[in-house]
Amino acid sequence: MTTINDREKAFENKFARDADLQFKVGARRNKLLGLWVAEKLGKTGADAEAYAKEVVMSDFEKPGFDDVLHKINNDVTAARISITKEEICAAAEKFLGEAKTQLMTE
Repeated sequence: MTTINDREKAFENKFARDADLQFKVGARRNKLLGLWVAEKLGKTGADAEAYAKEVVMSDFEKPGFDDVLHKINNDVTAARISITKEEICAAAEKFLGEAKTQLMTE
């Protein structure tokens, strides 16, 4: 029985590690995306960091990427900056890869 219990615990631990890594990758992607948008909005330094944090926090509103996309789209529209949803999604994909690389090398 211990072999089965050990395997079960190992699977549970792997699932928990994978979920934690996925969360961290998503948060890092959103931060990188927030910094990219902040630059487009003309924000620098602490203002850019604060904006990136807002983007990260917006992801906790509902599951999925839609809440982040909605926030960014509203912000760039309000600032009268021409960035399409497709460009935001393409940047998010790019930053997802960067986030994975960054977290794997830490």
